[in-house]
Amino acid sequence: MARSIAVAGKGGTGKTTFAALAIRYLVEHNKGTILAVDADPNANLNEALGLKVNTYIADILEETKNPKAVPPGMSKDMFVAYKLAQALVEAEKLDLLVMGRPEGPGCYCYPNDLLRKHLETLAHNYGYMVIDSEAGLEHISRRIIQNVDDLFIMSDASVRGLRSASRIRELVEEMALPIKRLFLVVTKTVDGLGSLQREVERTRLPLAGTLPYDPLVVEYDATGTPLFQLPPGAVAVRKAWEILDKVGL
Repeated sequence: MARSIAVAGKGGTGKTTFAALAIRYLVEHNKGTILAVDADPNANLNEALGLKVNTYIADILEETKNPKAVPPGMSKDMFVAYKLAQALVEAEKLDLLVMGRPEGPGCYCYPNDLLRKHLETLAHNYGYMVIDSEAGLEHISRRIIQNVDDLFIMSDASVRGLRSASRIRELVEEMALPIKRLFLVVTKTVDGLGSLQREVERTRLPLAGTLPYDPLVVEYDATGTPLFQLPPGAVAVRKAWEILDKVGL
């Protein structure tokens, strides 16, 4: 089974940047094959990775609710497996699935059960699964994505951001989610943590490290340049490597 790494946090905290850099770390350190899952409805991990997406999992789940969408002689189970294979964006050492928009009205219990089953089967083909999640951890809390080994909770360098990170930890504890290790990463720092040190301690999360503000990341985002093309000496790359080394990735 793949080692599962999830990244969560409120919007604007650098969640997708860190997920993309974690994937790059695994690729460049030859850690094995990686399944990247963009579980954020505001999906843009593919842009950070430089990959083009044509099919979203949300559309597949919607199709299963239409009896006419499933071809005659094919079960919904087979249909989901077939569509999932079509949705997989393949690259060297790396494949990507994008969940897409939130679910519409009606019950998605059965389609989600099928998705859970096939994702679990698919994950056995990889060494790592990296999930760009959302603050609400929707796909983890509904057990669509199971047994996360490492959850990195992102916060920007603000009191509000750190309190939001603390609420994510509380959600994990309240729902008894199957997550083995939790870490805090503080982003967009300028000169260390400074006066935020006390607030960091209040989150009751182990601090994996800080990811300082990097103008190169802003520039690459503005021009749509994949973060895989950041120079090795870029601040974001160096600091992300330190964090991932520190936690034993």
